Amino acid sequence: MGEWIGINRRARRCYGFDEVALVPGGQTINPNEVDIRWEVAGLKLDIPIIAAAMDGVVDVNFAIAMGKLGAIGVLNLDGVQTRYEDPSQILNDISKASNEEATEILQKLYQPEIKESLIRKRIQQIKAAKVPALVSCIPQNAEKFGRIAQESGADCFIVQSQVSSARHISTEYKVCDYGQLCKDLKIPVGIGNAVTYKMTLDLLELGANAVLIGVGPGAACTTRGVLGIGVPQVTSTIDAAAARDYFFKRTGKYIPIITDGGMRIGGEICKAIASGADAVMVGSSFARAQEAPGRGYHWGMATSHANLPRGTRIKVGTSGTLEQILIGPATVDDGSQNLVGALKTSMGSLGAQNIKEMHDVEMIIAPSIQTEGKVFQAVQRVGMGK
Repeated sequence: MGEWIGINRRARRCYGFDEVALVPGGQTINPNEVDIRWEVAGLKLDIPIIAAAMDGVVDVNFAIAMGKLGAIGVLNLDGVQTRYEDPSQILNDISKASNEEATEILQKLYQPEIKESLIRKRIQQIKAAKVPALVSCIPQNAEKFGRIAQESGADCFIVQSQVSSARHISTEYKVCDYGQLCKDLKIPVGIGNAVTYKMTLDLLELGANAVLIGVGPGAACTTRGVLGIGVPQVTSTIDAAAARDYFFKRTGKYIPIITDGGMRIGGEICKAIASGADAVMVGSSFARAQEAPGRGYHWGMATSHANLPRGTRIKVGTSGTLEQILIGPATVDDGSQNLVGALKTSMGSLGAQNIKEMHDVEMIIAPSIQTEGKVFQAVQRVGMGK
């Protein structure tokens, strides 16, 4: 499979959101009557949209606000919320830095050690509001932070790294044993990120309760440029979904996959779900909320790396409230608000009654889908031309 790109080397063609479109079927449904609920390890959720575990997106108050709206936000345990008792000034410093200074300042501000007491405090603050508490950290901290998260009442623990494999090799530090971690913790464990069938299947077989899909598509991520790795999100999600379905057929265990990154607007979320995702994780769209801690800025989890930053701080601005962005009513015309309404309307137009039926809608390769007939929008920089 694939095309020749040189002597003895083939390459497979892969697709991103801008290159495909969804095709209406033989019926349509009232958008108010479609079912977008999903489930992860017994945790039933009304909205399949997750706010990413990034410091410019989720703090305690944001996680609580997401929970009260029927969705979830994931708190980054490796970030400023667990390094500083009051990170307000730190976040102000990040937002006021010039583009030239931003990465250096981020590297400096992420040097103080993470305080275990703050991990406990942040989780307990979220739980006190009676909403689900989901937290995330890197593999190097997973064993210790996982125990703390469980003791503190977290509902789900997510281990995220640039690329998660079942077999990581290192002589410099202790490698996180994902299989053992999943056995030891009594709370659900999500693992990411993966982009292939085999990677996803390997993580499912280790006991993951969810697998996050995506390497490098995030708005603030520079991994694809710095390291040259990644797979476009439509293809990676379809491949991961095939692994999920095979695992379910073989074991009877249905484990959700979550497309993580690369989605700015409602249409891209719809395409991710149609590609096979059970839910999506979004960063930059929520970083634009008035309630977001980033003050209109967004930066990747690896931006503060001491030696090789793989992210950048970007200005996303503030477009509206969290409620407007998630469930409307929208006041902008570019699809960046009322993400839930976009998903429900798309599902209704496609005749998909629920998320699983959305997985089966017809998709086509359509590289002109973003530009066909949109010359005035492009010239005037409105709607899809922004």
